[in-house]
Amino acid sequence: MLFLQITSYTLGALGILLTVLPFLKFGMWWIRIGEFPRLQIAFGCLAAAILFAATAEYPLRIIEIIFLFALAACTLYQIYCVLPYLPIYPKQVQKSRAPSAENTIKLLIFNVLIDNRESAKLLKLVKKIDPDLILLAEPDERWIKEIAALEKDYPQTVLHPLDNAYGMALYSRLELVNPKLNFFIEDDIPSIITDVKLKSGDLIHLYCLHPRPPVPTESIRSNERDAELLLVGRMIKENDAPTIIAGDLNDVAWSRTTKLFQKISGSLDPRIGRGLYSSFHAHYPVIRFPLDHVFHSNHFRLAELKRLPNIGSDHFPIYLALSYESDAQHTQEEPVVKPEEEREAVETIVETLEMIEEEEAEK
Repeated sequence: MLFLQITSYTLGALGILLTVLPFLKFGMWWIRIGEFPRLQIAFGCLAAAILFAATAEYPLRIIEIIFLFALAACTLYQIYCVLPYLPIYPKQVQKSRAPSAENTIKLLIFNVLIDNRESAKLLKLVKKIDPDLILLAEPDERWIKEIAALEKDYPQTVLHPLDNAYGMALYSRLELVNPKLNFFIEDDIPSIITDVKLKSGDLIHLYCLHPRPPVPTESIRSNERDAELLLVGRMIKENDAPTIIAGDLNDVAWSRTTKLFQKISGSLDPRIGRGLYSSFHAHYPVIRFPLDHVFHSNHFRLAELKRLPNIGSDHFPIYLALSYESDAQHTQEEPVVKPEEEREAVETIVETLEMIEEEEAEK
């Protein structure tokens, strides 16, 4: 009985701590990490509350009542955070009723995992899914060589393999117009910006991102990741054109930064009202989050959205088809950013760039 009581206190205290820490506006990884496992924290707090109630001695003391109320509040708050990504919530992106081949863009995004050796599975999947564009994160030279056959059907490419697990590769059967490789915040973290010409002749902007995650093995803080997302968000907002943002953003859909990115850029999330579509970790369902994203402007409606089977990586591939429709802008409301949120975004970008400059100067 004592062991169960200690377990309930330990599990509950951890759940409360992970719920409270992300409210602090600091970039340290041990603060930001609580934004990821919201569902897991909710279940942990609920389990702790049930276990505590089953093993406690009654009547409860004031401190015990407070503990139970705190667990209940944390459980409800965590569910509230992920609620928009459950099928019971109103959809943010409308379903396209009659997508045409000329105005539809089919996109496959996949973090290949640099150490993954099952490249043949990717080639087989591409043949089966038949996307218009393929965006890969983490490819190195070996990966590019092993999937070189893609260039036969996808001759338009932007290839930048790296050995640091931040390589990027874009393959397209649609025309890429003025593709550019960018290093927005960090010199070893590439991004791709290009226009894509649809079969109809319409041009859309495509941003391909893979910022560094706030985990001890990669970065002790989230500042660089946050600054890159918000910087791109501001770039998108300055140009009211059909836009798609895709990639492994190393952030969950419900985090403060990603929600701010949506508001700054005015972009929509097709998962809202449809499901989590958690893409990582492919091998461990208990620690699974939506890290691979496709956001877009309100010029598009959704034709199809799928999380595809595991093909060897620690990420699942994500497939999405968007229909560019002339009236979609008038029937889909984009997120609105408040002045204080705009200031927060600018401050995050400026402070991060200053921080990087100071660190470079000290080297």
